[in-house]
Amino acid sequence: MVSQNLPANGSRYAPHWLTSVAIFLLGALALVIPSGYSLGAVVLFLAGVGLLIMRRLPQLTVQDRWVIATLVAYALVSLAEAWWDAQGSRGIDKPIRFILAVPAMWWVIAYPPKLAFLWGGIAVGAISAGSWAGWQKLVEGVARAGGHTHVIQFGNLSMLLGVLCLAGLGWAAVQRQRNVWVAFMLLGAMGGILGSLFSGSRGGWVGFPIVLLVLYRAYGAGFSPKLKVAAISAVLIGGVAVYAVPQLGVQSRVHQAFNDVSLYISGESRSTSVGSRFEMWRGATLLIQEKPLIGWGSNGYEQAMAALGEEGVIDQEAASYGHAHNEFIDAFAKRGLIGLFVLLALYIIPMRLFARQIGADNLAIRSIATAGVLLPVTYIDFGLSQAFLTHNSGVMMYAFLLASFWGVYANLTREASHTKSQS
Repeated sequence: MVSQNLPANGSRYAPHWLTSVAIFLLGALALVIPSGYSLGAVVLFLAGVGLLIMRRLPQLTVQDRWVIATLVAYALVSLAEAWWDAQGSRGIDKPIRFILAVPAMWWVIAYPPKLAFLWGGIAVGAISAGSWAGWQKLVEGVARAGGHTHVIQFGNLSMLLGVLCLAGLGWAAVQRQRNVWVAFMLLGAMGGILGSLFSGSRGGWVGFPIVLLVLYRAYGAGFSPKLKVAAISAVLIGGVAVYAVPQLGVQSRVHQAFNDVSLYISGESRSTSVGSRFEMWRGATLLIQEKPLIGWGSNGYEQAMAALGEEGVIDQEAASYGHAHNEFIDAFAKRGLIGLFVLLALYIIPMRLFARQIGADNLAIRSIATAGVLLPVTYIDFGLSQAFLTHNSGVMMYAFLLASFWGVYANLTREASHTKSQS
């Protein structure tokens, strides 16, 4: 293997421009065309396969191998489930995508992009998602904006793009066109969050305080007391405004959630949106108690849940879903303790590795480290009320954003270490 000792911010050479364009497309087109998240990902994968064929893979550090190991381990456990559960090609489609992200990571490590393309693509994607969601909600009059994917996936991924724009503010603040970039990233943050609000996907809102804590951990130390007060006030005022404007639909969705909980507790209805989730979690928990080590598999899960519904143990509507509407309960029920372990590793290991540089003096490193922490943090949040990785959009965005962020992060930290050793 050979190491590609080239600038972390990209260069004039064609391979770096290929990376830059592919990563730009990964963010910019993610939610505005059908399967838009796949275009840039496919380019990165094919480029990485080219490195393998030419035997020009980059040298990998121990940390690189840990990130790759989490992707492969999750995929292998899921593939094992698909095999013993006799799921056929349906069962291997999503797990294999985590393995396909590994060549993409090789390529980004070997030929890092220009950071303007990375952050610009995320901002364009967030603004586009928010604008389209606003059109669907306010002009077309749909109840919940959904784009080209499932409404929950659309709303949560729009939120993801928005909060990643906030992570990129550190990088934007040290650019030559500082004011333009900061305004652009803030516009992206607003667009992404509005896309989530217009979708009515409540799961993305629950973890927003945790997102703010991560951002405070990354940038809060540099805020003056007055700026901290202003930021907190802006968040509170924004929250009140979002709740108060009926066109956004937030107020009705919040009231509906409380009403669903009340109906479930009183026993009047178990088939509301929230009530069905409670029933799915209850049913899946019963299944976990029977097979805690290896789980039921997807086919076995569906059959066992259907049986619980027919017996009246859980609501029949809740028994008809193919997943538990909770990533962690779903993994535990279908793949047992091993499945739960590799899912937690998929989120926690990259999070901890990125977190080592969340307070870095170099703002480019700090921004990408913050984005790398926020990616699993948001997915953990989304996974509390949705089996996010049972959807192509959830798989592709996590696997290939992780590959891209880590490739950039690896180059930036190596370059910084090299510069420090020579100083």
